[in-house]
Amino acid sequence: MSYHTIKTGIEEASNVIGKTWPLYSFVTSNPLAGYEKLPFTEAVSNANKMLNVSMFPKASVYREALETGEIKEKILVELLAENGFTELPQNYLNQLEANEPEEGENPSHQLDRIMAKWLSAFMDEGLAEWEMPRKEEGFFTAWRELAAFDNELKISRLREIPKTAEETLIFVLKGVEENDYSRIFWHHLASLPGWTGYINYRTASGSGWQNEFPISLEEYLAVRLFIAKKLDLNFIPKEKNTTDQNTYPALAYIWLKAWEKSWQGELKHTLKDQAIHLNDISTAAKTPDAQMAFCIDTRSELIRRNVESKGNYETFGYAGFFGIAMDYANPDDGITRKSCPPIVGSAYTVSERAQDNKAKVVQKHHAKNAQWNFFQYFLKRMKNMLPSAFGYVEGTGVFYGIASILRTLFPGWSYRTLQKQTSSYETVCEPHMNLAEEAHQHNHDIPLTQKVGIVKSAFDLTGWKNFAPLVLFAGHGSHSANNPFGSSLDCGACAASPGKHNARMLAKLANEPQVRDLLATDHGYMIPKETIFIGAQHNTTTDEIELFDSHVPASHQDRVAQLKRDLKKAQQTATQERLGIKNGVRTAHQKANHWGETRPEWGLAKNASFIVAPRSLTKEVNLDGRCFLHSYDWEHDKKGKALEGIMQGPMVVTQWINNHYYFSTVDNDAFGGGSKITHNITGRFGVVQGNGGDLKMGLPLQSVSQTDTQGYHKPLRLSVLIHAPVQRISEILLRNESLKTLLDNEWIYLMVMDPKQQNEVFTYGKNMNWEGDTPPISKTKVIKTKSVPELVDA
Repeated sequence: MSYHTIKTGIEEASNVIGKTWPLYSFVTSNPLAGYEKLPFTEAVSNANKMLNVSMFPKASVYREALETGEIKEKILVELLAENGFTELPQNYLNQLEANEPEEGENPSHQLDRIMAKWLSAFMDEGLAEWEMPRKEEGFFTAWRELAAFDNELKISRLREIPKTAEETLIFVLKGVEENDYSRIFWHHLASLPGWTGYINYRTASGSGWQNEFPISLEEYLAVRLFIAKKLDLNFIPKEKNTTDQNTYPALAYIWLKAWEKSWQGELKHTLKDQAIHLNDISTAAKTPDAQMAFCIDTRSELIRRNVESKGNYETFGYAGFFGIAMDYANPDDGITRKSCPPIVGSAYTVSERAQDNKAKVVQKHHAKNAQWNFFQYFLKRMKNMLPSAFGYVEGTGVFYGIASILRTLFPGWSYRTLQKQTSSYETVCEPHMNLAEEAHQHNHDIPLTQKVGIVKSAFDLTGWKNFAPLVLFAGHGSHSANNPFGSSLDCGACAASPGKHNARMLAKLANEPQVRDLLATDHGYMIPKETIFIGAQHNTTTDEIELFDSHVPASHQDRVAQLKRDLKKAQQTATQERLGIKNGVRTAHQKANHWGETRPEWGLAKNASFIVAPRSLTKEVNLDGRCFLHSYDWEHDKKGKALEGIMQGPMVVTQWINNHYYFSTVDNDAFGGGSKITHNITGRFGVVQGNGGDLKMGLPLQSVSQTDTQGYHKPLRLSVLIHAPVQRISEILLRNESLKTLLDNEWIYLMVMDPKQQNEVFTYGKNMNWEGDTPPISKTKVIKTKSVPELVDA
């Protein structure tokens, strides 16, 4: 037996396991990322075999979409007929309902429970008071030393277990055909996808916990397979007993396609009507009083509309890390966190330093913060330590009782009181950026050319031309109480951190005179002397926009004051629209601070499209918070490099977000987070349902559903619409095989509104084919196909 063969088998099997992100950095990602090289239909069929989960919306969801008109019956009937289904849609809906997969017993339940127990003990990140011994020697060694003390394992002597993970795998696989290795590894990795996904995350990220207490999928399999063989617990998985189920997934997929095509039709109709006005925009338009760049996040669509309606304001959409690949050193807790997309390596570290003449104020702030942090640490220790827990509860019961009553009965009032009393370091500090390898050398500065490159990139990607007296870069963050999944509501482009740090840093760079001079002389960006850049943050729970304007000169104070008044008005109308009530701000404050609120806000729920276009194409159009909006001007981007960057980065990331919501909705138990009501935090990094089991890897039920039975998120695959010439996009796809693969495999739909062809919309088909009413100016083939690919047996 060759161990190389075993190692190769583990590596192949691990490719289909996604990543489970920790609660403190909960980044949305496609749970089937390992299958993205396969067509969507084949991927979901394979995943169904491995995980025994639902891959399509329930029949009741389709029924509601049909009744509300979200699925257009004409489109549905056409798709059904093209695939040989000629009866009425209602008949097929009844078939779907009657044949929905039933939840069966988990044959690996006992083994899963045992493994979850050991994993939670080993992977604890500081929550447990008593640490598992010998963790620093790795998972296998630590488990081996203690295994004999677990009576459930029936191991009487330590020498029953081989000394290493490698030896153990060779031992347990003796006599097994090599052709069965992959199937065995796939089964045992997929049995606890949340836990194995977190192992994947730790090994890939190289976190401090992983460096200190290493664990690998190889060690995990060694322990699991040894226990399985010892206790005779489904060591070699039994073949799934399948009957002829081709009809169910094929029908479910047709209904999904009909829903997606219906949405695309509405979107195209809306934007084509709006495109008529594109040519009517005067090139001599009045300079805005202020310009604001928001994240492409779907929640920005609402606030941008409301801000624009309050005055002469122009808004842009730009990925919320604002093009700065950075880590952020937080002065409040001393922890450095990633603040850029997970797929991007951090080139810089940003820290805080005192503004001029404010060093003493900063020292007092740090001292006060250190006292508060120690007080919180002390209270936590008192609660968690067994000898003091009962006395602590008795002694502090009155205090906590009063606090709980206030937060329960008056959450809005307590939120506003807290906001007034909280001192913000942004008023006394300014961000400072070092190269990542020089993070601790605070007096160093990054090269001027890199500063210019960061600012230029922001203007290039958004098609920025003219500059208002005030320019805001508005990151976004959320606020909620008692919410383990709170980071999932922050900025995904900032690795689930608030975007204000990146926004403040970009504003500082853009204000530097040397940066402006080079932008003008070398790149043609003529920024007026009166233009001031300001960092800001949009609170997506309350729709408040906070300005970090302590550096703004007296000459601009009146402008800033007026802008703040208008942003307050925008907050009022935005919350009113979002929450459907007159006094939306007060209710938003209550949701932000109520310890029992399971839905403080909806995050990116209902996301369905990514639009890359000038704001004029979507301005004054209510897209109901369903679209990511990235500003882009194809005429400004002569060589298409900016568009290529948008497609390589934000388009791929929005697909991850979209699929994270899709799979968390269609099977919340398997891909989501389950109900918040019965969550238990484990190890500080994740949650389990009840008292154990798999680590939850997706969004909780309350983030995608209005109730336990009534949905909220619309589970559709991402439809991208780009305003640019088809020829340019074809050239980009030919240079980027990975993007072309995502499109060919139908993980993303791509529509192109071609400004060179009267804004005709063309839809991408497999192998560089484009479907449209008139042929694009390209050698690529135009087709009219609407066929649905055949699904393999699920």
